[in-house]
Amino acid sequence: MTQDEMPYERFMRCGAESLTDAELLAIIIRTGAPGRNAMEIGRRILTENGQHEPDLTVLYRTDLKSLTAISGIGEVKAVKILCLRELSKRLSMRQARPALCFREPSTIYAYYGEKLRHEPREHLILLLLNRRLTLQREVHCTIGTADTTLVPSREILSTALREGAAGFILLHNHPSGDPTPSQADIAVTQELDQASRLVHVMFHDHIIIGDTYISLRQMGYLGTGQGEAGEKQ
Repeated sequence: MTQDEMPYERFMRCGAESLTDAELLAIIIRTGAPGRNAMEIGRRILTENGQHEPDLTVLYRTDLKSLTAISGIGEVKAVKILCLRELSKRLSMRQARPALCFREPSTIYAYYGEKLRHEPREHLILLLLNRRLTLQREVHCTIGTADTTLVPSREILSTALREGAAGFILLHNHPSGDPTPSQADIAVTQELDQASRLVHVMFHDHIIIGDTYISLRQMGYLGTGQGEAGEKQ
């Protein structure tokens, strides 16, 4: 590895901002393998899906098995990389937390988006709220396939009632990145809207997360809210 290819030395001379994604990853990897240095391994990880240019979002889609299948990446290095990914998610959520307002779908997306939008399967989260619209409890209800998740309407309402919640928000992701609601999403939303009124629990919103987000209340599918799909902030 030449002087220009030594990420650690470049970091010390110029700072982290001067390094490419592959160089930053090479510092985490630290050592190479026979016939392949840490930089080459870093580039190999970031082109895992066959793209020509390194793509940092690959780290959101990889797992322990995929990483350890790469020559030069053992279990210890793979665990470090996955911990780095988790730290990035937590940092994003921590930064978005002060602005989180359950009346504003854009702030909900800013907080939960990084956590959910890269997931390979659909996840459903139930946000239970008190009368002041602050979070009482976060419940992870189901995990589905790549394109569908079962939304247990009765379980959602019974959970809200059991916890004494004044209202709730449904939150789920579309792994495709397209947050456009399916007919099933719309049907369940309208069913829950009607049922929640009968038991006097406020169904505030159903937010779908992808590369952007959509609020079904803003789209007019529950309550009286009207609006358009939100854009990533």
